[in-house]
Amino acid sequence: MAGLNPGALAFVMGTGIVSTALYTNGARTASAALLWVALAGFAVLVPGYGWRLLRHRQRFLADFLGPRAFAFLTLAISANVLAARLAPSGHAAVAGAFLAFGVLGWILLDYGIPLALITTLKRGPSLDQVNGTWFLWAVGSESVALAAAALASLTSGHVLPALAVVCWSVGLMQYLLTAAIVLARLLARPVWPEGLMTSVWIFMGAAAIIVLAGVRLISLPSGSLMLARPVIVGSAVVLWAFSSWLIPLLLALGVWRHAVRRIPLRYDLGWWNLVFPIGMYAVTTHELGRATGTSWMTTVGRWEDWIAAAVWVVVFAAMVAARLRPRHGVGRKAGSPPTGADHEGNTVPPSSTQTLP
Repeated sequence: MAGLNPGALAFVMGTGIVSTALYTNGARTASAALLWVALAGFAVLVPGYGWRLLRHRQRFLADFLGPRAFAFLTLAISANVLAARLAPSGHAAVAGAFLAFGVLGWILLDYGIPLALITTLKRGPSLDQVNGTWFLWAVGSESVALAAAALASLTSGHVLPALAVVCWSVGLMQYLLTAAIVLARLLARPVWPEGLMTSVWIFMGAAAIIVLAGVRLISLPSGSLMLARPVIVGSAVVLWAFSSWLIPLLLALGVWRHAVRRIPLRYDLGWWNLVFPIGMYAVTTHELGRATGTSWMTTVGRWEDWIAAAVWVVVFAAMVAARLRPRHGVGRKAGSPPTGADHEGNTVPPSSTQTLP
């Protein structure tokens, strides 16, 4: 628990969205099984965060004031992803409880993390601290929009639709701002292959969740929306196209890291940062095709749902295998990164002091 990663709940996010993908594809039994896995992960990891805050407060606060602070937003996002999955199944009360937890976590963290980073004097003065987890700032807002819109379809009133529209708009602006910062960091500063992590895939996943939240919005009654439907649909199509364009680039970066620069392909928690964007993109493609009446997109989305499920199986198996593998380096303090490691615990060249994405 002392070394619990701030983004550990990415496991719940990835599992929850793949469960949603299977649900929309009609694979209800497999979807329910993954839903239970996600709920179990949430039940174990959330108390783990509280335990770490109480017993290892200094290390917890050091992470909260460091480059991976935005990873704490997985706490709110995972709850909202579960709410968005439970609502279509008719579990309105349980979904509402998860949404309430997610909204509270979003309010505290969506404001608290930027405030902590702005006001602390312990951060680096350059763009080197910027990494892909910063997109979770936008994903947090969009997850509230997604869950609120899903629950609004089961209830009456104007509170949930208004909350969904506002958070969708806020998340869109946060995405554009973060994209500018992350692109500036990637293009203007050196990137070591050892430090280029799967968190950059959140670049694509953040765009995809904006699209999915927009699709859920246009399914609500027209009188409950504060934005014109053509605005939401047009924004969704543009962002879906952009997220599709990003996939070959991200794959090429992975080939450069592992095939060209020969970085070993071994499991770490960051792999779940890969599962969530792939699952989100699959659901988004399927649902956007259905909402716009684009049959080829719906068909492609169904195949992508199964690809996302296959990726989940591979990553889950790798996680289990990594836990069963004998551990070495007993002399090193538990939970502490190895010498020459970046902020996600990945080895970087000894000459580098940069914090890399």
